[in-house]
Amino acid sequence: MPSEPPQLPPSVRILQLATASWMSQAVSATAALGVADVLAAGPRPVDEIAAAVDAHAPTLYRLLRASADIGLFEELDGQVFALTPVGDALRSDSPGSMRNFAIWVGLPAERNTWTDLVRSVRTGEPAFQGVHGQSVWDHMRDRSDVLDVFDRAMTEASSQIIAPIVAAYDFSSVGTIVDVGGGRGALLAAILAANPQARGILYDQPDVIADAGLPLKAAGVSDRTELAAGSFFDSVPAGGDAYLLSNIIHDWNDEESERILTKVRDVLPENGRVLLVEAVLPTGVQPSLNVKLMDLDMLLLCDGRQRTEAEFAALFQRVGLRLTRVVPGGHCSVVEAVRA
Repeated sequence: MPSEPPQLPPSVRILQLATASWMSQAVSATAALGVADVLAAGPRPVDEIAAAVDAHAPTLYRLLRASADIGLFEELDGQVFALTPVGDALRSDSPGSMRNFAIWVGLPAERNTWTDLVRSVRTGEPAFQGVHGQSVWDHMRDRSDVLDVFDRAMTEASSQIIAPIVAAYDFSSVGTIVDVGGGRGALLAAILAANPQARGILYDQPDVIADAGLPLKAAGVSDRTELAAGSFFDSVPAGGDAYLLSNIIHDWNDEESERILTKVRDVLPENGRVLLVEAVLPTGVQPSLNVKLMDLDMLLLCDGRQRTEAEFAALFQRVGLRLTRVVPGGHCSVVEAVRA
């Protein structure tokens, strides 16, 4: 039988964990420089890579050799680097690209916010306001460069959950789907493409809707979709059979989440459904590191949170809804509710 790998001394393991942010920043810097795009055609020496990405070659070599040790590249003889399958996900045009998400994680808007985790744990309050002097939403509004990266990062992250959700949940009996806070329409487009009987209403803020619709056109479903602008804190379009909110509720605390869901409840027909696409926290001591860390990120950025199935049920109950089931769909699940 193969022997168990040796256990690291606790002090060494703590060192690894405590310096994990160094690795994260190296990934982010590599993404921002666009190294993976340069290596897409094949291995290249560091001098050529540096010229292509406008970097100082000796310093770029230091970054790339460290990045090779975490699996982004393979270092060959003569300071030549090749792309690995993991590093390929940092290419701008990779089908599974996470380049912009990696860049976002390295921006001060995200990274510096985590430096105030201790204060958030002591007070229960989000850190962003204290670190940056304004809420995350106002910061995005005032910093178009940050907002652009964030939008692209969220689009990339969302693209990874679309196919599993469309495959997992049966939309075949739904007539009209209202995608509340649906961004530019990628998830709605995929659902409509897979369900030709369905129509859609894409609902988001006016500035988002003004740039929305390309995924709908690309999927050939724009003729079955209406674009509507507004705020889900004020109202939600009537006329839907199912109201879809994908990674919306986790951005908000319970009070604000209840406001949003109340607006949905107000227009929900008798046989309608509310469908939350969310990463659901496991109950008890089950491991789920990514979701639990995401929960902390939501706290720090915007006073949001990930929730367990029981917490979703309680949230629904307070607004006159009833949780009916949770349908797993990969990293995220569809949390379904109806009128209570």
